[in-house]
Amino acid sequence: MDIKVGNIIKLKKQHPCGNYEWEVLRVGADFRLKCMGCGHQIMVPRKNVEKNIRGIR
Repeated sequence: MDIKVGNIIKLKKQHPCGNYEWEVLRVGADFRLKCMGCGHQIMVPRKNVEKNIRGIR
């Protein structure tokens, strides 16, 4: 997958705040993602993100 810092990705499952879209802040073995709804940041393994992705903007 060609995911870069600054991309907005849409995941299959929604965040508890109700939003599906995340901004990519860091790329590597793990992704740092920021929720576009509430601003919460998480670190997720690359494998999980690539499996659950629906679209890239």
